[in-house]
Amino acid sequence: MKIDSGSTAWMLASTALVLLMTPGLAFFYGGMTRTKSVLNMMMMSWVAIITVTIAWVLYGDSLSFAPGNGFIGGFSYLGEHGLVGSASRVAGIPDLVFSAFQLTFAVITVALISGAVADRTKFGSWAVFTVLWATLVYFPVAHWVWGGGWLSSLGIEDFAGGTVVHVNAGSAGLALAIVLGKRRGWGRDPMRPHNLPLVLLGAGLLWFGWFGFNAGSELAADGTAALAFMNTQVATAAAAGGWLLVERYRDGRPTTLGLASGAVAGLVAITPACAFIAPWAAIVLGLLAGMVCCYAIGIKHRLGFDDSLDVVGVHLVGGAFGALSLGFLAAYPLLAGQRKGLFYGGGITQLGVQALGPVAVGLYSFTVAWILAKVIDKTMGFRIPEEDEATGIDITQHAETAYEFGSIHPVHAASTIVAGIASASTTLNGAGKEGAGTDKQATGTH
Repeated sequence: MKIDSGSTAWMLASTALVLLMTPGLAFFYGGMTRTKSVLNMMMMSWVAIITVTIAWVLYGDSLSFAPGNGFIGGFSYLGEHGLVGSASRVAGIPDLVFSAFQLTFAVITVALISGAVADRTKFGSWAVFTVLWATLVYFPVAHWVWGGGWLSSLGIEDFAGGTVVHVNAGSAGLALAIVLGKRRGWGRDPMRPHNLPLVLLGAGLLWFGWFGFNAGSELAADGTAALAFMNTQVATAAAAGGWLLVERYRDGRPTTLGLASGAVAGLVAITPACAFIAPWAAIVLGLLAGMVCCYAIGIKHRLGFDDSLDVVGVHLVGGAFGALSLGFLAAYPLLAGQRKGLFYGGGITQLGVQALGPVAVGLYSFTVAWILAKVIDKTMGFRIPEEDEATGIDITQHAETAYEFGSIHPVHAASTIVAGIASASTTLNGAGKEGAGTDKQATGTH
């Protein structure tokens, strides 16, 4: 098959953009945790790049996209067998480019789960979980929706992963949060983000990379990719605005954390719909998604589970909201065979399929993740000891700290001055004793 150089170049760029999203997620999540947990949180995203990449090349691509049955793909692509130098799966682009693009989706999906269990997860146990969950959940679900599986045969529309990525990850995050239990001091101690500029940097990198995520999912450089690109931008902007409006009305002040969270909620919600709706509808979808997700993050307090960084409220709820919206708003005729939503004469059938997908994927992902977490907890142990959590997971799991201030940790500028004067005085007197202090910065999440 002849290679389309323009589409291939776009897909190579899109693949790099989607891979960038995982380090961006590490910044986003890392900034939202406490000072003593930031490195572990970022490492949980980075290790997913390692484990899922290897699993994907060995068997993940095959289980997701090789010809198989309605539940799982076959074994014809094991080790990317037969794909080197070929271009048979997608018109115009090499098979390995398609595989690399889909690989980055698997990586970011697994990394998303980690935010639900920040501050308290054994790093080695998490690494094992990433491989098992990707194998038993992500690869089959990708086949269900994108690889010719049973949801695909029913006609589900999920252009870039609202169900495959976000509902999938959010449901697994909920299961892990329940199995691992609440953080030490949750509901009692302040757990605010330790570095909001880091959160905004991460959100910006996610927004940037998401253009490859959504527009790249067309697998070509054409008008549909352009529509997905535009819808990604406008829905994200609208969602960030919607979240800020809720904060302003409910809390009296809009926040930078709300801005970043709202933008991510919009990115999540537009993902399944970006190529199926008009730009004006993307504004409506984004605005509503920002508002809905802003209220949804409070679910954890009402139900009593500790979803550390709001994976459930943003990804599970936002992904399901975006997927379900297609049952109402799908209208654009750019894609051959596209089914229209209820508002455009499509009837109730498509709405039912769009509801079935998130429910089926959510239940499957939650169940398998819960079982895996229980098995790992009984065998390896999944949660760090309480004393290690109090000390700080960065020190106990990695023997590192994110911020090294030396032996003096002044609380504010006045302390710095006093410590300096005291140090100079004792030096002159020959005492040779160095003052010490502690870092008492209050940190945490929503």
